Amino acid sequence: MYTRHTLIETTLGEVTLVATGEALVGLYFGQHWYRPAQECFGASVTDGADRLLSEAADQLREYLNGDRTGFDLRIATSGDVFEERVWHLVKQIPRGETTTYGELAEKLGDKSQAQLVGKAVGRNPLCVIIPCHRVVGADGRLTGYAGGLRRKQHLLDLEEPITVKADRLF
Repeated sequence: MYTRHTLIETTLGEVTLVATGEALVGLYFGQHWYRPAQECFGASVTDGADRLLSEAADQLREYLNGDRTGFDLRIATSGDVFEERVWHLVKQIPRGETTTYGELAEKLGDKSQAQLVGKAVGRNPLCVIIPCHRVVGADGRLTGYAGGLRRKQHLLDLEEPITVKADRLF
C-alpha cells in the first residue's frame, strides 16, 4: 500500500497527516511525544495534491475553526489489542464531554490499569480525530497530551458546549 504524508498549517501549529492506501493513519504535531520516524511517513506530497490528505486537511481546519463538529474520514490504526480497545472507547467520548483514565480502565474491566490506559491514550496515532484530548486526570485536571497541554486545553475550549460558554459571560 502507498504511504504518503503532507504538512499543513493549522491554528494549533504545523501538523503532519499520514495516509496509507485509502485510510488516514496518522495526525502528528511537530513535537508529538510518540511521533514515528520520518521514514515511516512515506513520500511527501504537497497540500492539495492527494485527495484523501486534502480532505483530511480541510476537515481538520474546519474543525479547528469551529465549522465542523466531527470527522467523516476513513481511518486505520495498528496498535496492539489493548491499545485498540482503548482507542475504541476514546472514539465514543461525545464532543463537549470528558472522561478519566480510570473510568476508561473500569470500562475495560480493571480500574487499576489507569496508567496503562494513559500510555495507550498517549500513543493514539490520530489525535484530534480519535479525541484523546477528552481524557483527563481523576480530579479533572489536564494531564498528558502527546501534542502538549496548551493544545489539549484549546481543543477542550473549542468543544465546550455553547450554553456553558454563555454562562461564563454573566
